[in-house]
Amino acid sequence: MPEDGPQHSGGMTGSLKAARAAVVLVVFVVAVAVLVAVGTRSTPTTSSSAQTTSTTAATAAGSTTTTAAAGHAASSTTTSTTSRRGSGHGATTTSTTVPHASVSVVVANATNTNGLAAHFSTVIGAGGWKMGTPIDASTTEATSTVYYAAGQQAAAQSIANTIGVKPTQVQPLTTAAPVNGVTGTDVVVVVGQDLAAASGS
Repeated sequence: MPEDGPQHSGGMTGSLKAARAAVVLVVFVVAVAVLVAVGTRSTPTTSSSAQTTSTTAATAAGSTTTTAAAGHAASSTTTSTTSRRGSGHGATTTSTTVPHASVSVVVANATNTNGLAAHFSTVIGAGGWKMGTPIDASTTEATSTVYYAAGQQAAAQSIANTIGVKPTQVQPLTTAAPVNGVTGTDVVVVVGQDLAAASGS
């Protein structure tokens, strides 16, 4: 009889090991199934309003986001700037809304087609910008450019969007711009042959 005890105990130990292995296997299979389900789940997409155009640029020092209302009836441009002063110091945020009527704009015709500066002054002016008298550029240009004074890049980008000028053709206003007599103007639009062709003139 004493010999039966150890054999019975060894059988129970084998059953417990088999049961533990089965439990571990089930837990593993469930964990894999959960991970696969989470990994293949689609992420929700964010919808963008058709009324707003957003441009975002990021740098190592911080980021700047400019949002301008699209369309001719837009009345203001909002600029938000976020800068980081180093790790652990948080961020400073500044938001400004610039009314279109406070931004002075002059359109210069850099083509041989008459009336283009006046035409585009009317188109841009419909957006509520403060339009100056149309002028002629000092040279003819194949490509249109929107020049901006310091602090007026968001306004220039909004105007460029309105008339179909590419973002790469929005540049700081310097003495290299082919215009004279625009000192103190916030945005100068130089209409080149590309816009003349696009307008059907």
